[in-house]
Amino acid sequence: MKSGDHSAINVPESSAVEKGKAPLIATAREQKSGLKKGLGISDFLLRLGAIIAALAAAATMGTSDETLPFFTQFFQFEASYDDLPTFMFFVIAMALVGGYLVLSLPFSIVTIVRPQAAAPRLLFILDIFALTLTTSAGAAAAAIVYLAHNGNPNTNWLAICQQFGDFCQKVSGAVVASFVTVVVFILLILLSGFALKNH
Repeated sequence: MKSGDHSAINVPESSAVEKGKAPLIATAREQKSGLKKGLGISDFLLRLGAIIAALAAAATMGTSDETLPFFTQFFQFEASYDDLPTFMFFVIAMALVGGYLVLSLPFSIVTIVRPQAAAPRLLFILDIFALTLTTSAGAAAAAIVYLAHNGNPNTNWLAICQQFGDFCQKVSGAVVASFVTVVVFILLILLSGFALKNH
């Protein structure tokens, strides 16, 4: 009888211990799932910001055009983005990046709805390619904008921004928007890397 009582006392204790451990495991899983969902929401919001910056850069550069009010019999003084291949590359590159970001939004939504999905790995790789394209386009355009503002006396390249002020203001704004996109891409890549580490 005593040994039976002893065993009856031990069984509830071991069961209570197991029941006490189960909620701790479930809570840890819920916290990890909540962290991944938070990272997914941050990823989605950053992508929206990058879309705005990239498309603004492409649209601003693509509409940069200025014609001076004076002209001669044979010449009309005009500055347009399509006069320079670097600016044309910039518009195409930023439009491609903006299109990619729009197409990546559904994958970003998947990471919010299903935190265990493998979408972050795909976005991580594609974001690196998009960052490379954005950086190259922004850097190339920045070099031309610098010459437009300051010229180069060694090569007799004259600064044109004193004459084409509106044109230079637009192309400068487009370059700034492209570098904002670069910063957002860096944040996205860091965020994706952190999410993959905790996957």
